[in-house]
Amino acid sequence: MPLSRSAPIARDAVTDAGGVPLGRLPEWDLSDLYSAPDAPELRRDLEWLEGECAGFAQSYQGHLATLDSAAMLACVRRYETIDRVAGRIMSYAGLRYYQHTTDPQRAKFMSDMQDRITACTTALVFFSLEFNRIPEARYRSIFGADADLVRYSPVFDRMRAMAPYQLSDELERFVHDQSVVGASAWNKLFDETIAGMEFEVEGETLGIEATLNLMTDPVRARREAGAHALAHAFGEKLPLFARVHNTLAKEKEISDRWRKLPSPQMGRHLSNHVEPEVVEALRNAVVAAYPRLSHRYYALKARWLGLERLQIWDRNAPLPMQETRIFPWEEARALVSRAYDGFHPDLAALAEPFFTQGWIDAAVKDGKAPGAFAHPTVSDVHPYVMLNYLGKPRDVMTLAHELGHGVHQRLAAEQGELLSATPLTLAETASVFGEMLTFRKMLAEAKDPATRKVLLAGKVEDMINTVVRQIAFYDFECKLHAARRAGELTPDDIGALWMSVQAESLGPVFDFMEGYDRFWAYIPHFVHSPFYVYAYAFGDGLVNALYAVYAEGTPGFEDKYFAMLRAGGSKHHKELLAPFGLDASDPAFWDKGLAMIEGFIDELEAMEG
Repeated sequence: MPLSRSAPIARDAVTDAGGVPLGRLPEWDLSDLYSAPDAPELRRDLEWLEGECAGFAQSYQGHLATLDSAAMLACVRRYETIDRVAGRIMSYAGLRYYQHTTDPQRAKFMSDMQDRITACTTALVFFSLEFNRIPEARYRSIFGADADLVRYSPVFDRMRAMAPYQLSDELERFVHDQSVVGASAWNKLFDETIAGMEFEVEGETLGIEATLNLMTDPVRARREAGAHALAHAFGEKLPLFARVHNTLAKEKEISDRWRKLPSPQMGRHLSNHVEPEVVEALRNAVVAAYPRLSHRYYALKARWLGLERLQIWDRNAPLPMQETRIFPWEEARALVSRAYDGFHPDLAALAEPFFTQGWIDAAVKDGKAPGAFAHPTVSDVHPYVMLNYLGKPRDVMTLAHELGHGVHQRLAAEQGELLSATPLTLAETASVFGEMLTFRKMLAEAKDPATRKVLLAGKVEDMINTVVRQIAFYDFECKLHAARRAGELTPDDIGALWMSVQAESLGPVFDFMEGYDRFWAYIPHFVHSPFYVYAYAFGDGLVNALYAVYAEGTPGFEDKYFAMLRAGGSKHHKELLAPFGLDASDPAFWDKGLAMIEGFIDELEAMEG
């Protein structure tokens, strides 16, 4: 079980979009975690953690199996408190770092905190190992005898699912201690390299966020220039990126081999509490749908753009009939709030403090981490949302998405530290649902068919990026890890794997520029969270099915929805979806979600006459 929450993944650029003022963009107030890096309360927590971890080991190591229900409940609650304090420290260090990844003092502070937490928690490595050796009958008897204890069962059931794959106590302690110079060090090298990269575009020097943003520029020449700048800069760093991926894939192969995990993906499936066959059903359904979804849509887009062939810089190009609409911050806030309120006033109320209490960091700044995320921090504080807001319609959808995460995390926090963390497969539910609510609100407020067409096309693109692109990413990772088992991979080897999934998923209308085979290099999920990406497709498919149930006017839907979010990690996906009449293990389930995307494309084709 993890004893701290690291900051999620996140890009860099300008303070407005094309000279259009965005208004006052909010910044984080991290004082709800700690007032400063040298705050006395932080020093107090570190000292407490050092003593408590040692005391916990002294109290319980060697005789977990002898505890009765009352003593086990006290043990679990004590462990939960350690988890919360460690998580608070690392949340603060991580968030400060992601605000300015190129600041050496912030980088040092995060590394120092990571080292101290790792040193403290080494004493606790015994806990999961020893717990997993408790005989099943004894485990069920102890937990079944106390209602307060039995509610923790889902946490320990998931932990015990790893029992067949755990190492000796000594080896597990070594792996724990060594982690700071293993994967986490390579992660940090990757983050700092990406954040510090510069891209030369038509005589201008840009960061990665601003350069990637050019892929949606209305001027095709600007998009092309941006794509070539990305390819050139990635090419200069390609040996380093290849080294990062080779090392991390090999490290994972070694770990999986020692643990006797049957596949590179199995660890992710276990942590997500999802069956491999469910993921396989999702993957197969999406791949089979490529011709009906992405291939059809991009052929349509080529016609709209007046092109016989598409280049990669056309994939996210704005449509010719599309206004270059910029949403100032307050307008985006009002739109998302209206959409949330339209579903239920409580949803809007849960989102409101993010805007007013310093829980969002929205502006693009030099050195700031790229992308967007919602960090849950710990159950007795609140989440924080990071954006790189440039005012584009997609940025509004990103706001709706991350606020969905934030609301979910606030509700799940009621479960307490150990039960609040939602498996990744369900963690995307509220975020994608928030996007869907915002999209439907914009569609309802559309004043003419042209606006409706643009909105539908934008939604289809977002869904393709979420479902098709992420499953292609998943296939790339599967191929990468399989190939690495056979030996070291050159940059060209990795590039060939990347291109194999790109051509298959995007379809025959695309040509691929020289250098596009390097674009795997900047995707942070491959580095930070192997096989994470299928969770996006899982979440999108699940939400599409959920929304269909909602649209049917199912009685009590809102109450069931809030109950699902409040559950956090306390229930399996089968149990959470059952009240809605849905079952993710049914292959037909995924076809329902994909049918919604297909229906949108049908409507777009019908508009063409």
